[in-house]
Amino acid sequence: MDADIIVVGHGLAGLVAAAEAADAGRQVIVLDQEGEQSLGGQAHWSLGGLFLVDTPEQRLMGIKDSHELALADWLGSAQFDREEDRWPRAWAEAYVDFAAGEKRSWLRGMGHRVFPVVGWAERGDGTADGHGNSVPRFHLTWGTGPGVVAPFERRVREHVETGLITFAFRHRVDELVLDQGVVTGVRGRVLAPSAEERGRATNRDEVGDFELSAQAVIVSSGGIGGDHDLVRKAWPARLGEPPRTMVAGVPAHVDGRMVGISTTAGANLINPDRMWHYVEGIRNWDPIWANHGIRILPGPSSLWLDATGRRLPAPYLPGFDTLGTLAHLRSTGYDYSWFVLTQKVIEKEFALSGSEQNPDLTGKDVRLLLSRVTGKGAPGPVQAFVDHGEDFVVADNLTDLVAGMNKVGTDATIDESDLRRLMEARDRQLDNPYGKDTQVTFLRSHRQHRGDKIVRTAAPHKFLDPKNGPLIAVRLNILTRKTLGGLETDLQGRCLTSTGEPLPGLYAAGEVSGFGGGGMMGYNALEGTFLGGCLFSGRAAGRAAAAAVS
Repeated sequence: MDADIIVVGHGLAGLVAAAEAADAGRQVIVLDQEGEQSLGGQAHWSLGGLFLVDTPEQRLMGIKDSHELALADWLGSAQFDREEDRWPRAWAEAYVDFAAGEKRSWLRGMGHRVFPVVGWAERGDGTADGHGNSVPRFHLTWGTGPGVVAPFERRVREHVETGLITFAFRHRVDELVLDQGVVTGVRGRVLAPSAEERGRATNRDEVGDFELSAQAVIVSSGGIGGDHDLVRKAWPARLGEPPRTMVAGVPAHVDGRMVGISTTAGANLINPDRMWHYVEGIRNWDPIWANHGIRILPGPSSLWLDATGRRLPAPYLPGFDTLGTLAHLRSTGYDYSWFVLTQKVIEKEFALSGSEQNPDLTGKDVRLLLSRVTGKGAPGPVQAFVDHGEDFVVADNLTDLVAGMNKVGTDATIDESDLRRLMEARDRQLDNPYGKDTQVTFLRSHRQHRGDKIVRTAAPHKFLDPKNGPLIAVRLNILTRKTLGGLETDLQGRCLTSTGEPLPGLYAAGEVSGFGGGGMMGYNALEGTFLGGCLFSGRAAGRAAAAAVS
């Protein structure tokens, strides 16, 4: 026996599982096909948002949240409707318990801290019992994604020092070893070392074989977002035709290999058609991986148009209903859409997803953060995209803006007179403190939330008034991100077979298990739930595997 437990994947879920198992005194080997420079996986690149319920940060901002409201929001968003949703629903209920209970104190005990202004993500589909967060719950980690990874990397490295954990980098698992129906280890190929920086494609040169045995194997290898062919293959009809072109929100090594390898061994894959892709992707002007896309985290003010210039109907507004908007845009026949906004909007509302796009928060730089909030102009990373990004058009008047949009747009033409009429009608709604435009009504309402008013939502203003300019248009691409379905697991993280029985020796955690159960988010995510799902499922699998081995 080479170890008590083998963890396949050194992303956040794998680090949590390994730390928990080693805390229980178990010998653990952590394998990954990438090198040490990629430790932490996709969590490193994230903004570090966490779904938390009824926190001191919420209460300080006057937000009234509760376990009951959060669970109602979760179930209204998940819309569980399948027989195989038994375990995903159980995981959802357990996760909301965790998010409303010990999650915050557990993380704080390891030094984790959150930004005091709570964000409002996925504002919903406009119904009280449907998709969306009724209140702000998006708690941004001080230190972003690396700040989430750091406590667990520290715990794992401490166990490396004591000999309880061993890393095996550049070890690609090709097969789970079975002995009389029990998973007893892994075998695969050793890949040649690679000095490529984190996120860049590494070689697949094979330099040797390996086989390792253990009493338990925990698969925590991520989803399929880096393989667009797999994404298109799993694309559900309810979201329309798969896009011909997409930008990649994750590196190529997020390839879904272990999903197929685990199902070959007998694990059950459920809900593969449930997925999460963003519609506000922009092409990275300074890419790290191939076809690198960045998501705009929009405030609610930008005018959203399809490729032909038609305004998207409510509730398909910026930051409201990701998958509803995706389905609507797929019905237009085009792979892109547009934001039209002003300088005032971009200065107040635009943020970019990713630790590398937020140096103030990632570097815990208070002075830089204050300059973002109080200074003039767009934040530095946002301005860099305005200056260099191929998706941005800036103009002093609408005529020039439309001309620029028609150069950047690849498949459709915007009619200036139509867009002018639309914008004039929208601007007329600002002559009174009330009106009939749904988006403007939402703007006024949401600025009652202190976080929106202070740092997130521009005061309503007329877009065609030159004093609010220049005008800006942004071409938005579909950006691949997360797999919401996955390997079916019980609440201990044990992989189940198609008959519902545990597959002895095999566990799963993180995105490969749909963040728990085979898809604890159902059809929709409430944001801040991906990292949290990795934490929760990694903890459950690590503890359960440690308890099960002798």
